[in-house]
Amino acid sequence: MTDTGESARHAVRPLDANERRVLGVLIEKAKTTPDQYPLSLNGVVTGCNQKSNRDPVMTLDEEQVMRALTSLRQAGAVAEVYGSGKIPRYRHLAYEWLGVEKEELAIMGELLLRGEQSEGDLRGRASRMDPIPDLDLLRGFLDRLAAKSLVVWLSPPGRGRLLTHGLLPAEKLEKVRSQLGMTAAAAAAPAEAEPPANVAAISEPAPAAPPVPAVERPAAGSPQIADRVARLEAQVADLVARLTSLEQDLGR
Repeated sequence: MTDTGESARHAVRPLDANERRVLGVLIEKAKTTPDQYPLSLNGVVTGCNQKSNRDPVMTLDEEQVMRALTSLRQAGAVAEVYGSGKIPRYRHLAYEWLGVEKEELAIMGELLLRGEQSEGDLRGRASRMDPIPDLDLLRGFLDRLAAKSLVVWLSPPGRGRLLTHGLLPAEKLEKVRSQLGMTAAAAAAPAEAEPPANVAAISEPAPAAPPVPAVERPAAGSPQIADRVARLEAQVADLVARLTSLEQDLGR
């Protein structure tokens, strides 16, 4: 197998959306399906339009992918190679172009395929390419990548800390930060109080309640009072008898 000589080291530059997807696919497939790598143009297109492990899902045609491959070759990030046949295939030169080790490249590949995400999500996803057992180990890799400006932190240290890769154009990075800021502000803002159910009653005078008819009460010592008291005493006596019977049954 021969390549066309694009392996000379070039300066790292920001990548557009199609370039990010193509480079991420080449990194991923080299690690997860090495027997099918390097990829044909059709293989790169299929990987770019894959619905799993991609955010956002894209629909790129051969012309769009070929333009991205050409610009990545010119940047020194991709090489065109030939095997036993005449169909050109493509492989990444990301180890050399970015100056990273294997776990660091797995992290970069995952960020290129999905964009901004939390440390916890990134560890699980990047581990399908190269194992990263825990967050402490991940953070060591991230610190080294951040020192090379290949990782950008989007939120302060702490649980659920967000980050993205450093290959975004400045305007795209600013847009990501702005969107995250608006999301955080919305989450922190107190919920707007719902209007009370009686708003109408507050804003408009309530209609006057109909007058309650007076209830004629029997005078003390009247036959009605004596009869009522007698009925109540009978009811109390009946309840006491029932309670006594229940206690006796329970005590057996």
